[in-house]
Amino acid sequence: MTLPDVRELVPHAGPMVLLDRVVSAGDDTLCAEVAIGPQTLFCDGVGVGAWVGIEYMAQAVAAFAGYEARQRGEPVRVGFLLGSRRYECTRPEFAIGSKLHVHVQRTLQGENGLGAFECRIEDESETGVALATATVTVFQPNNVNEFLREMKVQDE
Repeated sequence: MTLPDVRELVPHAGPMVLLDRVVSAGDDTLCAEVAIGPQTLFCDGVGVGAWVGIEYMAQAVAAFAGYEARQRGEPVRVGFLLGSRRYECTRPEFAIGSKLHVHVQRTLQGENGLGAFECRIEDESETGVALATATVTVFQPNNVNEFLREMKVQDE
């Protein structure tokens, strides 16, 4: 099975797509890859701070949603990261030269667009050893423009 380019699945532009490729995808799972190099966004010359791991997870969830939409013949839609629970990382940064695998597994999906995913980041060289873990909660409205208009009206 040929997997689509990650840039076709994540509704971000240019350098803000932090993932390099989709490694695998299934009914409730996706694995994406990030190769940490000197030119990687947020790299400080030694590595990428562990705090960026939550964004890697969020983008892997977005890639999963985009992949699922494409499987149904629908366009990729914008979603929102609502939050995370128990983000834990075993190191302060992801070192240059690391090839990270970002695994997401859907554990909950409501008809209202709310979803929850168990996420983990592994280094390709240490398969099965979690460098970071979290539960990520997301929301994908049916119509993002209508949702944002409603939010703006509530704020006024």
